Amino acid sequence: MMMGGPGSGGGPGVFVLNKNTKRDQGRKAQLTNIEAGKTIAGIVRTTLGPRAMLKMLLDPMGGIVMTNDGNAILREIDVSHPAAKNMIELSRAQDEEVGDGTTSVIILAGEMLSVAQPLLEKNLHPTQIVSGYMRALEDVLELLNGMAVPINLTSATQVSEIVGAAIGTKFVSRWGSLIPDLAIKATQTVCIIKPDGRKEIDVKRYAKVEKVPGGDLTQCEVLDGVMINKDITHPRMRRTIKSPRILLLDCPLEYKKGESQTNIEITKEADWEKLLQQEEEEVKKLCDDIIKVKPDLVITEKGVSDLAQHFLLKANISCIRRVRKTDNNRIARVSGASICNRTEELTEANVGTKCGLFSVAKIAEEYFTFLTQCEDPKACTVVLRGASKDVLNEMERNLHDAFNVSRNIILEPRLVPGGGATEMELAIRMREKAKSIEGTRQYAYRAVADALEVIPRSLAHNCGADVVRVMIDLRARHAAAGGAHWGIDGVTGKVTDVKAAGIMDTFAVKQQTLKTSIEAAAMLLRIDDIISGISKKKRSDGGPQQGMQGDENETFGDARDG
Repeated sequence: MMMGGPGSGGGPGVFVLNKNTKRDQGRKAQLTNIEAGKTIAGIVRTTLGPRAMLKMLLDPMGGIVMTNDGNAILREIDVSHPAAKNMIELSRAQDEEVGDGTTSVIILAGEMLSVAQPLLEKNLHPTQIVSGYMRALEDVLELLNGMAVPINLTSATQVSEIVGAAIGTKFVSRWGSLIPDLAIKATQTVCIIKPDGRKEIDVKRYAKVEKVPGGDLTQCEVLDGVMINKDITHPRMRRTIKSPRILLLDCPLEYKKGESQTNIEITKEADWEKLLQQEEEEVKKLCDDIIKVKPDLVITEKGVSDLAQHFLLKANISCIRRVRKTDNNRIARVSGASICNRTEELTEANVGTKCGLFSVAKIAEEYFTFLTQCEDPKACTVVLRGASKDVLNEMERNLHDAFNVSRNIILEPRLVPGGGATEMELAIRMREKAKSIEGTRQYAYRAVADALEVIPRSLAHNCGADVVRVMIDLRARHAAAGGAHWGIDGVTGKVTDVKAAGIMDTFAVKQQTLKTSIEAAAMLLRIDDIISGISKKKRSDGGPQQGMQGDENETFGDARDG
């Protein structure tokens, strides 16, 4: 990049930036960002609604992912443009925050950028556009609050319908209320009400999904306890125990090895005997400490030696070893036991007695341990059965979405009309409001209203309806008084009363979608300079040849982050 001053007198210019640096400035930078956003939105546009198409993605290892989940698709795509990367981050943030609406947020953000393009061409300053967008966001959230209706959480059918509507666009919708019911039961199980009345729902940690290929879909269930993929360590131990006393350990039941490499020189055979005797006594002491509290089942995260198994077997105690830390935490939640780190410190308080049945069963080719019939369990395992691995993976992704929707309903029990009705109503109301705004901000404000229509338009397009006629019909109905509940039935493509049809969205998801998409579009529009290219000194290898070759490929790659 050559910078030459007016008084340089034809002399050589000054190089400020590296020669390999690529720089987009001003209008060009904004237009490339808009183009990148539109491209990413174009990828997932057909995956919106119940008639959504699936995408098949091949990963570098040759594995196949088939899904219509916006986040799952974009997660697998490798992009180099910084604005496109930013868009992909949006769907990840949406997935982590509310778990649903990952496709909507990308489509909406892409459209928000798209409607800003004509404004930029009319020489409107990006700051004014952003100012209009932010004013629009405030009004959108205010209108959305007014449209929200509370729901009755005690009615199981109502909650099931809402979760069903949210994942009705997914692959599992063909199995009716199976997945919604599993998700609601699991979420209600792990819900803890704190002393101050707050609800805490940690589905990620305490609702484990076990996928077991084979079997029939009707065998999917939420256990009133936990299942782990382990067998007992000794074949003669008990495999079924009613009302077991459970002990959870985080220490090995075997002789401790030296910290560093230890050499022992032995001159007499008696000393060797003494050494072995000492090891045996050490292990016996560990087992005696355990036997003192009279457990029926010992579960440890570390190993159990043959000798310890022998002592425990004599005391009629079953034993499971090398259990994952997360599984151990779940077992602690369902059985009432607390995990102990040293056997010397064991007391009656460490023993869990809330579990009703311990059993080991063989499913397909593997052994599974069940701890079920627990009283008031605060963790659970969801068992999924299905024909193939691909089906199970897609079911698990959909189940996680359903978990998040049911969590949102419990935390924020409010709904807004679905099927594009909310977006259409907001668009109509904002167009009216735009007339009262003075100055050039009015154009940007109206652009947001136009952009919101992309959701009903995409829904109509994906189910093969006549888009123009449906949109005109919808606009006319929303313009009339009391038409806020008219939306598109995503299956038939007809304009319908979504409230009567039970097509509702959760308030939390809709609010997050609108916030994220408008804020992200505003942020991308404020970028007026993209400088790509890094100095060779910052490269890990630093060779000039490597620098020249890699420049094309890794301007915005992970190599830069080290």
